Amino acid sequence: MEKKTKVVDTDIKDKALYSELESFLSDNTHIIKQLSKGDIVEGDIVDINNGVIVVDVGYKSEGIVAGRELKSDTLDWTTLKPGDKLLVYVVKPEDEKGQLVLSIRRTQQASAWLALENAKKNNDIVDAIVVESNNGGLIVEMGKGIRGFIPTSQLDATRVYSNGVRQVGKDISSRVQKRLNSLIGESIKTRIIELDREKNRIILSEKMVTQARDLEKRANTLKKVKEGDALEGTISGITPFGVFVNAQGLEGLVHLSELSWDKVEDIGAIYSVGDTVKVVVIGLTDGGKRVAYSIKRLQQDPWSQAISQFKIGDVVDGVIQKVVPYGAFVRIGEGLNGLIHISELSDKLVKNPEDIVKSGQEVKVKILSISSTERHLGLSLKASSDVKAPQLNEEELAEAIDAAIDSEIK
Repeated sequence: MEKKTKVVDTDIKDKALYSELESFLSDNTHIIKQLSKGDIVEGDIVDINNGVIVVDVGYKSEGIVAGRELKSDTLDWTTLKPGDKLLVYVVKPEDEKGQLVLSIRRTQQASAWLALENAKKNNDIVDAIVVESNNGGLIVEMGKGIRGFIPTSQLDATRVYSNGVRQVGKDISSRVQKRLNSLIGESIKTRIIELDREKNRIILSEKMVTQARDLEKRANTLKKVKEGDALEGTISGITPFGVFVNAQGLEGLVHLSELSWDKVEDIGAIYSVGDTVKVVVIGLTDGGKRVAYSIKRLQQDPWSQAISQFKIGDVVDGVIQKVVPYGAFVRIGEGLNGLIHISELSDKLVKNPEDIVKSGQEVKVKILSISSTERHLGLSLKASSDVKAPQLNEEELAEAIDAAIDSEIK
């Protein structure tokens, strides 16, 4: 019986010892932390003496924060006291004296880097302040002394070029540099292209923000816009065949024929990149990939006024706009042009219209026909009651005689 009792007591002791050992192994409070340079840990302030803060972070030895590592934009270390919790950055797990070297200053910067790493991962927008410029782009600061670089190619073109269109030429570089210099002190919204903490390298892009913003605007506009809707937009490009307009993120073309009721000879003389214009949607196809706008359809058609103001047989004032082999185009009002056919220039045979009229010449013409459907105005110079034979000076008269002689010889 005694033997059996002893066995039971031994089992109980073994179980108690096993339980105690298991409890010890599961308790992490006694385990010494393994620290590496760059770690950010929280500890308790043990002592503050002579500008040195002693912190217990659960390492094999207490750490110290001293000198410039005490400086921080967000924390005044002189307000700290023993017992306070403190977030610190591991500068060295062990220096030549075997001490754990910690920093308050670098904690702030490391937190900023961590925030930037998260911003890159989540494709978040990062505000950057321009501090310098060079031939390649802008040097910017994102707080806590962290700097990055925005290449010129990643800036919105409207910041770099006066008309928003990329240019080439000898003097372009100096003009671009002046514009980059003017951006110092400005805040630019960017996204991170590249981030390497070890190399202290951050490359940013403004275009990734503006393009994404335009895409979002475009999607929202496409949901609600339809043909016939009027929008306000900005001219984003000029071509020989019309202008491109970005209206609420939806870019489309205003064809040359839709710019004005009047004939447009030089688009650049009327519009510039960046101009604000009102347009009406006249075409929306292929899921919004092809958008056609019109400017002139929001303006009053001068032809409707012409019908009411003029009638066939009226003699009106006009200015010769262009002389062509078959006659001359005449402007008789705002946006209202007509043609004097070569046969209506003079009672005499006309071989060259420029012998009768010149561009810019003021004339009186008679209206022969008005067609609102074909938008055609037929005019006559010879039928005008006030027609006068062109007066030639001696040189012009000599040239006309020589031309007539040459014509007869041929």
